[in-house]
Amino acid sequence: MELAVKTLAGKAAGNITLDDAIFGIEDIRKDLLHRTVRWQLAKRQAGTHKTKTRSEVARTTKKSIRQKGSGGARHGSRNAPIFVGGGVAHGPRVRSHAHDLPKKVRKLALAHALSSKVVADMIMVIDAAVLKEAKTKDLAAHFAGLGIENALIISGITVDENFAKAARNIPNVDVLPVAGLNVYDILRRKTLVITKEAAEGIQARFDGALAQPAIAAEAE
Repeated sequence: MELAVKTLAGKAAGNITLDDAIFGIEDIRKDLLHRTVRWQLAKRQAGTHKTKTRSEVARTTKKSIRQKGSGGARHGSRNAPIFVGGGVAHGPRVRSHAHDLPKKVRKLALAHALSSKVVADMIMVIDAAVLKEAKTKDLAAHFAGLGIENALIISGITVDENFAKAARNIPNVDVLPVAGLNVYDILRRKTLVITKEAAEGIQARFDGALAQPAIAAEAE
């Protein structure tokens, strides 16, 4: 597959050939995308929600009413869940929401996510994501010229500091290094913008050269 390469100024900068096994999948499997997004979001959950049980509530343990003669039910302390101020029965506990997902599934889902942008004609290749000065106004003008309004921009191994500073003030635009490429961020933005260096990094990642850093970044 061959795509045109542009500069930030919108000028032609040649063409680039992308691997059809990564960017050329036509039958997009939404089930793989769904499973991977759920896996990513589950790992992000803090799992710190918690309620107090009757053994943790600080209330008197004195018997509230006499055992017989009141005409009501027999009750001990007021820590029971049926009383206002008592503990909570079967409430949320501190736990991890993370679950396992095979690496092969995650790798295949990433290829389908990348290909989905090609199928939707929502992918763009630029020669480099570099700015001389960290000026949001200048970068916004470049984006307007390229028609970028809602996008994920994948830079090379590292993100240019000036580019990152200028982009963080622009709404609906995310910038990540190639090691941080993941299914969720691809799908949550309308356009996928990759640099020539990022395209090489993506190929290397699927070939195994960047396997470990990529998996670690995706799990965050």
